Amino acid sequence: MANHVRSIFLIRHGRTSYNAAHKLQGQVDIPLDAVGEWQVKQTAAALKSLYVDRRPEINHRFIVCSDLKRAHATAQAFADVLGGIEPVDDHRVRERSFGDWDGHAVAELAERYPEDFRSWMESRGGELKYGAEPKEAVGKRGVAALEDWSTRAGDDTDLFVFSHGAWIAQTLQTLLGISAIDPTFSTVVSLRNAHWVRLVPMDNPDGTVRWRLLDYNHGPAIADTDEWERER
Repeated sequence: MANHVRSIFLIRHGRTSYNAAHKLQGQVDIPLDAVGEWQVKQTAAALKSLYVDRRPEINHRFIVCSDLKRAHATAQAFADVLGGIEPVDDHRVRERSFGDWDGHAVAELAERYPEDFRSWMESRGGELKYGAEPKEAVGKRGVAALEDWSTRAGDDTDLFVFSHGAWIAQTLQTLLGISAIDPTFSTVVSLRNAHWVRLVPMDNPDGTVRWRLLDYNHGPAIADTDEWERER
């Protein structure tokens, strides 16, 4: 039997002012805005109710997060409701860098660089000219982080990883083998803010493990109402 955690959760950070303004965040270190701070409290409560309170047979939870403020604050909200756990920062869980495009409004990029912007939207790599991190590299470092923590955290543990939209999408496509079929990495859309993915293991006869997607873009029930994006 492989030595690994019971399940892996990938959670996107709450809303930021850049999300609200449709700016490309990349690795710009933007904090949560007031809406995001409220969202992550709802998500923390939902995660605890669904996967902690209702799963007493699992004894441990381990929290890893991107070292960027928005992801760390989202992880901290969950740690606070659990008590006795602190998030561990890992730079491998950082968002994809978009190079010179980091911090710019999407509408501005479309106007200033129409051909390259269209190439990016069509998953043809136009953003790479401006120093963006290749999608393959994002997926590779993401999988490396998950493989590392899924064994280090312990076998009687649920692993919660708080990260970013592009990182989660590209890590999933690499982990699940989708990128081998569709090398554009365009198959999986980004999660909504403060939503999550759940992965469960399947142990192979040779001792390796294959991770399978159980939930995607799951959020608190209130996220399906207008309250989720209401200004606060």
